[in-house]
Amino acid sequence: MFGIIRPCRNRMGAELRSAWLAHLCGMCLSLRDEHGHVSRLVTNYDGLMISAMVEAQSGLSRRSAGPCALRGLKSADVAIGAGARLAASVSLVLASLKIHDHVDDGDGLAGKVGWAGRAVAQRWAAKGFDTASDLGFDASVMVDSVRRQPLVEAAAGVGSSVLVVTEPTETATGFAVAQTAVLAGKPGNVEPLREVGRLFGRVAHLIDAAEDLESDRAAGAWNPLLATGTSVAEAHRLCLDAVTGIRLALDEVEFTDARLVHKLLVHELEESITRVFGKRRAPEKPSRSNPGSGLWAFPRLNPVPRPRGCFAGSGAFLYMCGTCQFCCRDPFPGPWSDKRRENPLDCDGCECCDCNCCPCD
Repeated sequence: MFGIIRPCRNRMGAELRSAWLAHLCGMCLSLRDEHGHVSRLVTNYDGLMISAMVEAQSGLSRRSAGPCALRGLKSADVAIGAGARLAASVSLVLASLKIHDHVDDGDGLAGKVGWAGRAVAQRWAAKGFDTASDLGFDASVMVDSVRRQPLVEAAAGVGSSVLVVTEPTETATGFAVAQTAVLAGKPGNVEPLREVGRLFGRVAHLIDAAEDLESDRAAGAWNPLLATGTSVAEAHRLCLDAVTGIRLALDEVEFTDARLVHKLLVHELEESITRVFGKRRAPEKPSRSNPGSGLWAFPRLNPVPRPRGCFAGSGAFLYMCGTCQFCCRDPFPGPWSDKRRENPLDCDGCECCDCNCCPCD
């Protein structure tokens, strides 16, 4: 699973953590029920925000689900309805576009097996469009925005504003988040939520650029910060300004229960920014979460990612699954990309806030 919002269970508390998992599992099960087991690969931590946003405006809509290995073989109440379906649709469509990009660039697993990557992308796009159509959601608006990205990048140069490069992402996410107000029957919320989505897209794009900066520099790959001459400090400032804008826009939205949405889009988004731009980490020591020997010594955490091919990556993926690294190792290397990944399920040693200093707590 992936995404820039990676909540810590200690910061969220039991009630909001349970609500967060309800939306994560609801989106995953919606993908399975409507599009098959393979489509569950696109389940991501940011996509569940769509489901949470619909529920925050319209009230709870849950059902009981059976035991799942990722929940420790426990049953749970999961989100259902239009919100979970919209989250699944958006995740499928965006995943299909990302696969197409990887195939075109020849990188990652999709780039190694281009014919298979294109077939999967086309199938996921078709399924995502079908669900979106059932919900009255014109996914082509979002797709057209994302497909403009290569043209925008080609025109960008040193001295250009990095916000010109982030605009297609902002437009796509703004449109998707605004649609939650339509599904919830709250037309007055459309514009402030469009602003929330637009600013979230900006932060997501800038965080991704900052995380990939050194590896892109080493590989000579295109990066929006390098291409426009934008400093990391400036990207950090833009992210902080965006979070302030999100906070102000959320104040204009009529919610039934805003606690989870506020926690994710203000507090946890701030934590994501700090994770990428903020305080330098203390020197890492061998521990449960980042071992230096034993079963978790493979794959190694390399300072500069060394992508693996299809078969080597598949072998690393199976090994990491068998040794529970996706659940318990923090950080862990991506099996194919070899990029450093933070694990939101492991909270050992993190600096969590236990104060109740915000109305959303």
